Amino acid sequence: MVRRVFIALLLATSLLAGVACSNKKAANPLAQINSKQPDKVLFDRAMQAMKERKYDTARLTLQTLINTYPDSEFVARAKLTVGEAWYQEGTTAALTQAETEFRDFITFFPNMPEAAEAQLKIADIHYRQMEKPDRDYVHARRAEDEYRQMLLQYPDSKLADTARVRLLEVQEVLAEREFRIARFYFLRQSYLASIARARTLTDTYPLYSRSDEALFILGQAYEQQADRTRAANLPEVLKARLTKDYLDHAAEAYTRIVTRYPAMPRYQEARRRLTAINHPVPTPTPEAIAQNKKELASRTSSTRYERFVNNMSKRPDLSAAARVGSPSLVDPKETDAPALAREINSMVKTEMDAKSGTGKVAVEAVNANGKAPENQPAPRSAEPPLSANDTPAPAPSQLNESTSNSATEAAASSSSTDTAKDDAKNASSSRKKKKKHHFHVPIPL
Repeated sequence: MVRRVFIALLLATSLLAGVACSNKKAANPLAQINSKQPDKVLFDRAMQAMKERKYDTARLTLQTLINTYPDSEFVARAKLTVGEAWYQEGTTAALTQAETEFRDFITFFPNMPEAAEAQLKIADIHYRQMEKPDRDYVHARRAEDEYRQMLLQYPDSKLADTARVRLLEVQEVLAEREFRIARFYFLRQSYLASIARARTLTDTYPLYSRSDEALFILGQAYEQQADRTRAANLPEVLKARLTKDYLDHAAEAYTRIVTRYPAMPRYQEARRRLTAINHPVPTPTPEAIAQNKKELASRTSSTRYERFVNNMSKRPDLSAAARVGSPSLVDPKETDAPALAREINSMVKTEMDAKSGTGKVAVEAVNANGKAPENQPAPRSAEPPLSANDTPAPAPSQLNESTSNSATEAAASSSSTDTAKDDAKNASSSRKKKKKHHFHVPIPL
């Protein structure tokens, strides 16, 4: 009896163990950390190589995984990690290859959450290679385009805030470049070129750390153009019109300083300039003051040692960039200095034509009967036309041409014969002289 009970318990235990084993097989093996699936083993091996900075080994392992198991759930992550391996390597050629890998990932997996990460990495590649404002700005411009695309395509991504802050830093570098060019033209009294650069800067990058200074240069350039117009030799009506336009644009620049940047250094100076050119001085709103103070508080200041180290580096100083606010995602229309010059010239030409009366279109009046006057006859020669029996008169003789008769023609022929004989005699005598004075020139060995 005891033996039967023991056998029954043994059968029940084996049955329960079989059920447990069957449930264990039904679970997803790829979700287990210690899974022995071959694609998971390859992926883990590549991750370990990445931690050890063996990027060649990691890329080779991941490529083996992609080629051998194309339907594996690790394929997408493996392709992204291949680009990350190139990115971590850091050389110029490696970064170029990394950008290609990340773009391929976005092409093959556009709807995955990792696509936003790949787009951010593409922008970071150019962000890492960005140089100072007075040097090549190609990577800065490319980084700005890629960060804008990241924010426009993936606005709900958790990486969007990182892209926003870095875009503000990139735009700080580009704005600093435009500011230096505008100041360069202003100091050399090329005011139209300075106006074009300053207007483009202030319209495109309102969060620039020296926007008040850029607007003040813009207002000063307009005032200088107004002074030049007053001294120019132009009609008084045109002179007054151009001067008023320049002063209105200057007042607009000063007003933006007062209303948009009331906590910045050029605020008081802008108010004084508005009073000087007889324009009303606005009062900034409390919201504008709070916003401008918040932007100033978000900027950091670099120490003396950091500035010294930055002078030795090719990387730009990003401490002055704002960390709050929304960067501009679309560039406004760029102001062009030649276009400004053409506009002024067109105004001057129109005014001068109106004053002198040229350039006007005359209208011919119609008779009372409603018919236009007949056309005038075509101009003709006063001489009568030639008939069929008329012969044309001989052409007049030229100055070097003389009339000749038969006697003169005979004399000319006889003189030409005598001349030919003399030429033959002279030629034979010259050949005899050459033979008589012929000598050999020794050739040195």
